[in-house]
Amino acid sequence: PAILLPHGAHPLREEYDARLVEELRRHDVNLVCLAGFMRIVTPVLLRAFPERVLNIHPSLLPAFPGMHAVRQALAAGVRISGCTVHLVDEGTDSGPIVVQAAVPVLDGDSEETLAARILVQEHRAYPRAIDLVASGRATAAGRKVSVRATVGDPARTIASPPLDDG
Repeated sequence: PAILLPHGAHPLREEYDARLVEELRRHDVNLVCLAGFMRIVTPVLLRAFPERVLNIHPSLLPAFPGMHAVRQALAAGVRISGCTVHLVDEGTDSGPIVVQAAVPVLDGDSEETLAARILVQEHRAYPRAIDLVASGRATAAGRKVSVRATVGDPARTIASPPLDDG
């Protein structure tokens, strides 16, 4: 089902989240996935779905939380950026990290070119994180998320520029 819940109809964030929780429960939702939500959720939503609210952010958190993460990364001169899927807590982009995907920051990158490269990884990382959390293979214990049965070599490193010529 598609439901429209205009923010303006609920002047207090807690009221909006209470209405949202009502709708989500009415449809037996058990995992809430935010993308482009651009609002801080309140404890009302977080208490209703403990460790069941995911968000995606265009940086390798904890670096560059909040708005304009790609701009912040470019201004900081980082060589690697990327995206993070995390469990939502009461802070801004501060919840336990489920999945991260890195991309190189290339000489001459603009916000648009770097954001486009990150978006490709977001489209890979978010479905993976959803699968891990929904299946119970990713579980949080405090700030740390443990993931069972990962694919690939977890000890492999990522470097930009490459550390060898091969």
